Amino acid sequence: MKKPLLYLFILSVLLNIFTYMYFTKKVKFEEDRIANFQKESKAKKDSIAALNNQILDANYFSLEYNDNAMEYFDKFDINQLSAEIRDEISSLNEKAEGNPLTKYDMINGNKAIINRIKILNSRWIIADFSVGKAWGEVMIKYYKQEGQPTEYETMDTFIYPNTLK
Repeated sequence: MKKPLLYLFILSVLLNIFTYMYFTKKVKFEEDRIANFQKESKAKKDSIAALNNQILDANYFSLEYNDNAMEYFDKFDINQLSAEIRDEISSLNEKAEGNPLTKYDMINGNKAIINRIKILNSRWIIADFSVGKAWGEVMIKYYKQEGQPTEYETMDTFIYPNTLK
């Protein structure tokens, strides 16, 4: 009778040791996992903050984020105005000789087309254009007054020489 009790006692001690070790390692594992998650979370928050700062820097010269330009256009809805200007400039691409704001005639039978537009403030627009395989940029001055059509004036254009080949 003593031997089975001794075996049961040894078995219970071993089970207690294994259970203790299991839960100790489990707690350590969970603590490490939480610490890693917090580090990753902080790194993600830092990268999101850095991306937000980059976006704010990139949009510094943008009509939608320029308080002075928005005050200048206080009688206009800025989003509607931006869409209207983009549509007007894009509609000039439909002309047979190309978009006149680029100041470039047809090259190898291709007309100049404005592809991308950024409205910088209440007076200037920068745009990217292409003439076939050639690419360039144009700086446009615009005037918008209530009840009158928008006036556009090309300030300067530039076509990248290496794209003319």
